[in-house]
Amino acid sequence: MSMRFGVFVPQGWRMDLTEIADPVEQYEAMTAVAKLADAGPWDSVWVYDHFHTVPEPTINTTFEAWTVSSTLARDTSRVNIGQMVGCNGYRHPSLYAKIASTVDVASHGRLYAGLGAGWYEHEWKAYGYEWAEVPDRMRAFREAVEIVHKMWTEERPVFAGRHYRIDGPINEPKGARKPHPSLWLGGGGEKVTLKLVAQYADGCNFGNGDPEVFQQKAAVLRQHCDTLGRDYDRITKSTTHHLDLSESTADTLGRLERLAGAGADYVIIYIPRVAYDHEPLLRLAEEVIPQLS
Repeated sequence: MSMRFGVFVPQGWRMDLTEIADPVEQYEAMTAVAKLADAGPWDSVWVYDHFHTVPEPTINTTFEAWTVSSTLARDTSRVNIGQMVGCNGYRHPSLYAKIASTVDVASHGRLYAGLGAGWYEHEWKAYGYEWAEVPDRMRAFREAVEIVHKMWTEERPVFAGRHYRIDGPINEPKGARKPHPSLWLGGGGEKVTLKLVAQYADGCNFGNGDPEVFQQKAAVLRQHCDTLGRDYDRITKSTTHHLDLSESTADTLGRLERLAGAGADYVIIYIPRVAYDHEPLLRLAEEVIPQLS
């Protein structure tokens, strides 16, 4: 199976810019990685939609996802640009759709617009967003996905739900990619998220790099597609992989081959310390990706 690959840029969320003191230099280190990926053979660059660092909030840089997406759109010319994934609770879905449409145009149609229900509780509360438990967050997410799709496909969409309402918002331009920006949904929830993927998404992300989990979730997604009459093969099925800098190229290749065998056709790789050392990024581009593409 042919695979495509994306890479996370060092954005600060994983404490991956702390060795650079100046914020301008931090931003340029992030951009430098995106530009290297743009030179090929990477298909995309990705950012996280978070405001505070992990594994705990610290007084350190975390650049905002959509601002970063818009600037990377202009700092690159070939790679697609995505969020893994946008947190639904941080922006009304109608605003999310408008922002995404703008970035899609700025990138000449290279946006992978990621959306998920969200999970980082302390971050929601710190920024003043009302935290809700899983059932309510999932109901809101379901409504949000429908609104985003309407904003991208209808001239004056109307929606009235439990969590959101829209009354004829005009979203022009809707984007550059046809028929609309590429929508990627994150999460492996079998009853809600994967059904939404089958209904609306162009791409998805689940499994967290575990081949067995990925295979299980992919089977559920296929069932939803069969039920809804959606072509399963038209949906990009991605997972994430955290690169172990101590392992050999052969070991990395083996891990990725197992994901391909489980049905993954797209892998988004996080490379520790890539802000300071580009060698692993270049090695993957030269020695791994060509063997799986």
